[in-house]
Amino acid sequence: MELLTTEQMAKADAKAAEHGESSFALMHRAGRAVADHASTMVPRASRILVVCGPGNNGGDGFIAAQRLHEDGHHVEVVLIGDRSSLSPDAGEAANGWSGRIRTEMSDAPADLVIDALFGAGLSRPISGLAEEAVTAINKSDALVLSVDVPSGLDADAGRAIGPIVQADATVTFFRKKPGHLLLPGRSYCGEIVLAQIGIPDEVLGEIEPGTYENGPDLWDLPLPATDGHKYDRGHAVVASGPPRATGAARLAARGALRAGAGLVTVASPGSALAVNAAHLTAIMIETFESTFGLEKIVEDPRKNALVIGPGFGIGPDTRAAVAAFLATDAAVVLDADALTSFADDPEELFVAIRSRRARTVVTPHEGEFSRLFGGEGSKLQRARHASLASDAIVVLKGPDTVIAHPDGRAAITANAPPWTATAGAGDVLTGFIAGLLAQNMDAFQAVCAGVWLHGEAAAEIGPGLIAEDLPEALPTVLRRLVD
Repeated sequence: MELLTTEQMAKADAKAAEHGESSFALMHRAGRAVADHASTMVPRASRILVVCGPGNNGGDGFIAAQRLHEDGHHVEVVLIGDRSSLSPDAGEAANGWSGRIRTEMSDAPADLVIDALFGAGLSRPISGLAEEAVTAINKSDALVLSVDVPSGLDADAGRAIGPIVQADATVTFFRKKPGHLLLPGRSYCGEIVLAQIGIPDEVLGEIEPGTYENGPDLWDLPLPATDGHKYDRGHAVVASGPPRATGAARLAARGALRAGAGLVTVASPGSALAVNAAHLTAIMIETFESTFGLEKIVEDPRKNALVIGPGFGIGPDTRAAVAAFLATDAAVVLDADALTSFADDPEELFVAIRSRRARTVVTPHEGEFSRLFGGEGSKLQRARHASLASDAIVVLKGPDTVIAHPDGRAAITANAPPWTATAGAGDVLTGFIAGLLAQNMDAFQAVCAGVWLHGEAAAEIGPGLIAEDLPEALPTVLRRLVD
């Protein structure tokens, strides 16, 4: 589940040497792993073109070429660059190739092209003959298998550095990189295959990655005790907006209940009581007429997870209500209008968050994020910076949602299907997170679990998904995890 930056992967290679693994042995295993996956992509005796660059990625390509040749495929190798400029290990790998080495691309048809031009260490746009090779690869009708990353991809940021190969599959080694999961990088990689090549897991303790692929190995779901009762599972409160905008709060409340909160209350303006009551059964309702009334609802310490923002409205009244929520000792999830209300003065919000003991979670989409935090860099870098600036756990939403904790930990989520891009889905996500926080789950784990469960629930429904489906799909997903 660990994700390694380019620099951390280089350290892992160096640490492997300290553990007795030679760099060429690692290259040999990497090349064999590429060849093994290539053989699953095409039938025996296929035409395979291996395009090698001058670095270690090219060395992997030479070893893969020899392995595929020995397995009966018709293999051709193209080296982009001077053979004398090959790295020492790549030079040794090239010496092990028994066939001819061409120096330019041809129009000869191929069933599979192996892109072994440039790996994760690329730091500048591809140009010259290498750019021509990338263009030829992308124009080919052949399947494309990239080594480590598609050539031209920034493995840390998940974006193209100039021309880039579009792969059908990518074989990477030891651990994935952030760019394999961040968009648009993930879309260039195709199927991602992770191969173990002999780097011992012990090196991770020395590297301390701090970035993870979000999934069940990253967190432990809270399970109710046999002799427990609903009050042991926490009490979540979701603040509702006015009568014309109550649905978002109900979606969040339903999500919190399905995620396992023992009790859930919608705090409703008196004017919205009728519409909320008409739609709610297992979820309770308390009414308020002012910020003071809302304060009275949430001052009960048993109400330990609070949500405000979905459909609540934008303006000074919302800022006052957020301040009331943040003045409690409960975990607080801020979404939508609760964030936009501070667009003119984000620091006011950040000061309030920094002053509290309990954990705060903010769940912006890109538009809300830019209004609050601005910033440049990759999605991972921006989320980390925002978390540090605000002292909140930041959930920067999207098909590659990034979760960042103020202590530097971060997780990238890659399981959300496109069906989640529908009105109200974010409100349900907010509820999932609150429901897990209500059960006193570790805050970072609760957020990661809520985001992942949201994606899995969407995948469970598939095409035709609407937001109301997400809480109803959650029991099926949870059952698979706990059975």
